[in-house]
Amino acid sequence: MNPPLSPASSAGFENATYAKVTWRLLPFLFICYVAAYLDRVNVGFAKLQMLSDLKFSESVYGLGAGIFFIGYFLFEVPSNVLLHRVGARVWISRIMMTWAVVSAASLFVKTPAMFYLVRFLLGVAEAGFFPGIVLYLTYWYPSSRRGRMNALFMIGIPVAGVVGGPLSGWIMQVFNGVHGMSNWQWLYLIEAAPSLVLGVLVLFLLPNGIRAASWLDESQKKLLEANLARDGNVNADHSLKAVVSNGRVWHLAAIYFCCMMGLYGVSFYLPTLVKAAGVKDAFAVGLLSAVPYAVAIVSMVRVAKSSDERRERRWHLATAAIAAAIGFYASTLYTDNLVLVLITLSAATAGVLSMMPVFWTYPSSVLSGTAAAAGIAMINSVGNLAGFVSPSIIGWMKDVTHSTNAGLLFVAFALFVGAVLTLMQRGVARSAPPTPTRQSRV
Repeated sequence: MNPPLSPASSAGFENATYAKVTWRLLPFLFICYVAAYLDRVNVGFAKLQMLSDLKFSESVYGLGAGIFFIGYFLFEVPSNVLLHRVGARVWISRIMMTWAVVSAASLFVKTPAMFYLVRFLLGVAEAGFFPGIVLYLTYWYPSSRRGRMNALFMIGIPVAGVVGGPLSGWIMQVFNGVHGMSNWQWLYLIEAAPSLVLGVLVLFLLPNGIRAASWLDESQKKLLEANLARDGNVNADHSLKAVVSNGRVWHLAAIYFCCMMGLYGVSFYLPTLVKAAGVKDAFAVGLLSAVPYAVAIVSMVRVAKSSDERRERRWHLATAAIAAAIGFYASTLYTDNLVLVLITLSAATAGVLSMMPVFWTYPSSVLSGTAAAAGIAMINSVGNLAGFVSPSIIGWMKDVTHSTNAGLLFVAFALFVGAVLTLMQRGVARSAPPTPTRQSRV
């Protein structure tokens, strides 16, 4: 009979097991999210030429960019519940292959009605992906690790900006007129291809859960399952009805709505703001648009790590929201100065994106089981309605005032409200400290 492991060796085994899980899952999920986010927001680069080619107004663009989130809202909860029931592997694969086809179909847009339709269908196709991955990570990691894991997954957003900005700018510059297609048509077609390939790979690379992971031995599986069992929220609600009637869920949805106001203000208008600061070359716009996202990558990881280590969520989240609000406000003061535009928008982008991994540690502390699937999806879908509101308001205000400043000030105000709502949160501001029976964690 083997002697019992010492605390140090037990901790080493646990850390090695989680490291193995992380290296198996996170890089692939991260790449999938980069592809997802690129297909969602490449309309911001297509706008640079698409509007003049099709004679669309700023209001038409803003409504079309945002209507994605109506389809997303309507199908988010059922999609996530189905993922929980049929398994992540098949359902995430279906989501990715469907949105790839719809995104590529954007090249056929000719009228505002067609633009609205394809954006709506793209939202329907993608519904369930982001909250599905957030839910999927709860199948593997206890709450004390989720801030960092969420950050490693969600840095797909700024990486999509760092990679997608120069790539989109290059496509817009090089492919205009090739085989009779405009550069924005090539943009939609080329950037849809990775999602289609990754959707097929999901079927082979993504296990549904711990028991389906052939690359874990039995002792590793038992360790992961035991940690999740100890981490279970005994006070969690377990019914769909409880989700809808849970005031905290709606409170969290309101906070996330404010966060998303900032995110989509950046995502859909960053190239426009850089161009307005005096940059005319499409590739240069793409390169400079990557700067705020590069800053955000560092900020996301550091804030999430700090939140996990201190087991504190509320002040980390509120501080990031305030920093983002200040960044958006300051960006309206220096619209003609490229350096100051990049500095202020970097602060805004870093603040908004640093909110996300910390925020998503909250829902799993309130809900579990099917209720977690529905609750996470509901919070995400309600919050992402800001993706409809934010570009629509900015586009409308730009048509009326001939400036994006009024829209950006509105976004800054929304983020400040999000900070206030965060500070009103009670009861889950801190993760539970480790019990003596748990192994130490990194």
